[in-house]
Amino acid sequence: MKQMLALAALAVAMASCNTNYEKTKSGLTYKIFKGKGGGTPLKAGMFAKLNIEYLLSPKDTILNSTYGKVPLFTAVDTSAKTDYSFMELLPKVRQGDSVIFTISVDSLKSKGAIPDYNEMFKRGDQIKCKMSILKTFANENDIKADYEKEMAGEKDREVKDIKDYLSKQGIKAEQTKNGAFVQIENAGDAQKAQPGKVASIMYKGYFLNDTKKVFDTNMDPSKGHTDPIDVPVGQGQVIPGWEEALPLFGKGGKGKIFVPAMLAYGPQGSQGAIPPYANLIFDIEVRDVKDAPKQTAPTGQPGGMNNLTPEQIQQLQQQMQQQQGGQQQDPRQQQAPK
Repeated sequence: MKQMLALAALAVAMASCNTNYEKTKSGLTYKIFKGKGGGTPLKAGMFAKLNIEYLLSPKDTILNSTYGKVPLFTAVDTSAKTDYSFMELLPKVRQGDSVIFTISVDSLKSKGAIPDYNEMFKRGDQIKCKMSILKTFANENDIKADYEKEMAGEKDREVKDIKDYLSKQGIKAEQTKNGAFVQIENAGDAQKAQPGKVASIMYKGYFLNDTKKVFDTNMDPSKGHTDPIDVPVGQGQVIPGWEEALPLFGKGGKGKIFVPAMLAYGPQGSQGAIPPYANLIFDIEVRDVKDAPKQTAPTGQPGGMNNLTPEQIQQLQQQMQQQQGGQQQDPRQQQAPK
């Protein structure tokens, strides 16, 4: 409720104040609305927790928004590489402040931030932005507990959304340890797709929303591939939702996996295929289950990643994915690009 009131107040302020904007050195137009948070202005070396939203004119299409989702946690960077972005505004604000600012698509083009105009970004368009500074931190260690709390809260919301969907549709599904849901139509034979096995999978992935749009499949030729995929179970090569669900199936198994975003592609999504915070459904068929080939550790690196648990491997791969900035990925997997 407090967040809704704050957004409403900011919307009123935006509507009633079309003048008195200031400009940064790079030409970004902005206006700051002082809050009651107090504290010192942000500076290099500090960290901020904030909500931010981008709307593309003239239809105010939402390009991205963290409002109602996991806020953005970011370090304050005052270098030239942050010019003409929200980062340029952070040293001007304190905890509790809100900012509205406008990004010109023409300026993005002239600065090389976009290669050229296209169907989305047209000549003369404006991107209207708002930003709310929720909390500031003196160092990175201070943000860890806050970040983990926000991530847990987001997963709880997603799990609830899936539970509500299943209830509404009258679907009976088994919940896994971390919150994926599995509807088993046929469990398959006794040899399950446990860690240490390789499962050959046919699948169809689509969104758990009103569109039910299919983003990838090998069950028909619509996406250009029809061969089963071999999944080394427990090796972190597929999304966590699959890792938790596959051991419930044996050879010949068939069913659906309902995956909350935080066990799929989370805040990053998969560029060009899956948007951020997308809950997903997968129809799967297990064609075969067999032993995984034995692997030896590379010379000079005793044990290598074999010393890590599957959960630790998944965490490392997810961190690498986040650091790479969300490049386009195979919707079935965390790493391999198409």
